[in-house]
Amino acid sequence: MTIKKIAVIGSGYMGGGIAQVLALGGAQVVLGDVDANTARQSLERLLKQADAFAAAGLFPADARARLEAGLSAAASIEEAVEGVDYVTEAVPESMEIKRDVLQRISKACAPDTLIGTNTSAMPIGELARFVSHPQRFLGVHWMNPAPFIPSVELIASEHTAPEHLDTLEALMRSVGKVPARVADAPGFVANRLQFALYKEAVLVVEEGLATPEQVDLVVSNAFGFRLALFGPFAIGDMAGLDVYASSYKTLAASYGERFAAPASLSELVDNGNLGLKAGHGYLDIDPAKRAELLAYRDKAYAALARLREELGPAPGLVG
Repeated sequence: MTIKKIAVIGSGYMGGGIAQVLALGGAQVVLGDVDANTARQSLERLLKQADAFAAAGLFPADARARLEAGLSAAASIEEAVEGVDYVTEAVPESMEIKRDVLQRISKACAPDTLIGTNTSAMPIGELARFVSHPQRFLGVHWMNPAPFIPSVELIASEHTAPEHLDTLEALMRSVGKVPARVADAPGFVANRLQFALYKEAVLVVEEGLATPEQVDLVVSNAFGFRLALFGPFAIGDMAGLDVYASSYKTLAASYGERFAAPASLSELVDNGNLGLKAGHGYLDIDPAKRAELLAYRDKAYAALARLREELGPAPGLVG
């Protein structure tokens, strides 16, 4: 299936950013919202924002012209979804709002129109109850801010037809995103991990171990710095899983079972699979690539450090 015309329902911060990316990627995109005035005002805001982004070098120089050609505003949700190939819903994270909007979308659009939801955490199987022909429904979770964060999670429910995942994955790649297919569970992958970190950070502050500013300083200049370039499994395999297993023993002694080493990690270490330095780890990294990978890592970290120095500290935040 080729997607040429798209409706974005919910034209606020997230929906607007999604619409910009899709329109700049060459699709015809229609904005729909609670009423015609809201959609029209959002369109005007997105055009002005494109001017500012282009001036700052964040969008192509001709971004406004491309958006004027590819982006429009509809008088209603029903008008927006008429005759489109794909609808992406980006309304507020409320089950009631999403229920009402998804029901309106599925009633108004053609039976074979693909429908995606940009929910941050709600199970896709639950939301599928509100959509007719649920085989054409899936989660398409963009990250904030949509124009600049590469990742998009694709989440199928038990009803989703596999070919629709293929179609949406191809669309995301065509507009420069990095799609990942993940299972349908609350929070999916990105927000399950993100909120686990956030909760632990809050506990560190509540226990008086550090201030919020100090926590941010440590994270952004320690493992958070590495996470800009590598995922946790690549970092762990490069560091050595025996180091991780030993650290978990120390943490579990103070914080209990929630910091016990995962069973699969202990099994890998017990079998001598310590990551890149011995055997394999969670990833099957080619041992012949070890020196090349570590050289890339060091070069990447140095380049990121130079970029941060060039950008300077974030206004109003601890550097």
